[in-house]
This record gives sequence, structure tokens and C-alpha cells, in this order.
Amino acid sequence: MSIPETELESLKGDGLEYTTVAEANMTCIVVKNFGLPAGYNRADADLLLRLPAGFPDTPPDMWWFDPPVVRADGSKPPATDAVEQHVGRTWQRWSRHFNAGQWRPGLDSLETFLALIRKELHRCVEPAQCA
Repeated sequence: MSIPETELESLKGDGLEYTTVAEANMTCIVVKNFGLPAGYNRADADLLLRLPAGFPDTPPDMWWFDPPVVRADGSKPPATDAVEQHVGRTWQRWSRHFNAGQWRPGLDSLETFLALIRKELHRCVEPAQCA
């Protein structure tokens, strides 16, 4: 199982180092040292994306970090308490989901998913913004 090579071009274009692994009918992409905005307990962490069969027409769901990411004050953004095992590692799950119609097949891509992750990371630095 794999995703179209054109989808991986956005990672290469951003200068991100990554590996891909097939696991449980998903294409797993591990992005090494994914940069985090100021306000978290670290500058970067490995990011795991688990892409379903049919991606990009089928939307992705959630993402994971190793090591875990919390705010600089030690507080956790909501829906980040779960810990899961994937690709031989322990990951902190960021449980985020698209609403019906929010993912646009034929338009959205790995690049837009990464943009959404970055936007959510910025939003969740402030507890009042990330309820």
C-alpha cells in the first residue's frame, strides 16, 4: 500500500526528513524532527501520520508525536492523553477529526493536512483557544 508520489513531494519541498512504512492497511509516514511552535515543551518531535487506503480521496484522521508534546507550562492540550503503539514505537495521539465535508477529495492533500496540523499546534499553545 502506498500513497501517490506527488503527495510526498510536499514533504520533500518543505525539506522534511521522513520514512514511510505500511502497517495495518495504513501508510505510515514518520516525519523526523517536525518543528513545533514556541510555547511547547520542546522545539521538535517526530510526527506520525497514518494515512488510510484511498488517501488523498479518503481523509486522514488524527496524528501522533514521539516524544510526547505538552505546553511549556506542562499542561496538556485536550485529547492528547492516549498513548498508542505504531511502527514499533510509543506515540502520543492527538485526537482530531474532520467534520463531514471538511476534507475535500480531489483538492486536499498531504500538504493541506500538514497545514491543518501546524494551525492546530499554534491554536493549542493557548489553553483558552483550544477547548
